[in-house]
Amino acid sequence: MSKPANANFLALQTLTERLTHHLCSLEHYYERIDHTGKFENLISCSRYDGADDDWIVATLLHDIGDGLAPQNYDRMAAEILRPFVREEVTWVVEHHGAFQMIYYAHHLDGWNPNEHDQYRDHAYYQTAVDFCERWDQNCFDPLYDSQPLAFFEPFLERVFSRKAYAPEIIKMDNMAGLPTII
Repeated sequence: MSKPANANFLALQTLTERLTHHLCSLEHYYERIDHTGKFENLISCSRYDGADDDWIVATLLHDIGDGLAPQNYDRMAAEILRPFVREEVTWVVEHHGAFQMIYYAHHLDGWNPNEHDQYRDHAYYQTAVDFCERWDQNCFDPLYDSQPLAFFEPFLERVFSRKAYAPEIIKMDNMAGLPTII
């Protein structure tokens, strides 16, 4: 069996380049569906709160599966991040869809606005609440000061050049929460 014509090209691209390419297509997807500048705003919110690279990259990628896996986009994004960011960040991205239902379930027939209640006793519960409230809800403001995708490429490079699953990066059971608003 021969390789597809583009297999060599894909092998030469870094993960950061492949993600950036996909994010560009996602940017156009958002422009077509809501025209609010959500994409640019989304990737800027955490930066202004003094977030570290893990949170900035997580805000950048947390909806990356939206167009391909609308029923489990959050889990898809978490699997991309899991080897390279803290467990807390991955958990929040993986479950943020349930936490978003408080804002969107009334638009979706049969969806539970209190879906997040099942996680109430989880250590990262409040971090997920904060993530959705601070960084996922305000990104729909068309007047929000934002940066272009190119600004965030160094953040992607730093995160995805890490050794996958390095214990000093993953930091299992380490609850830090979001940075304090300055």
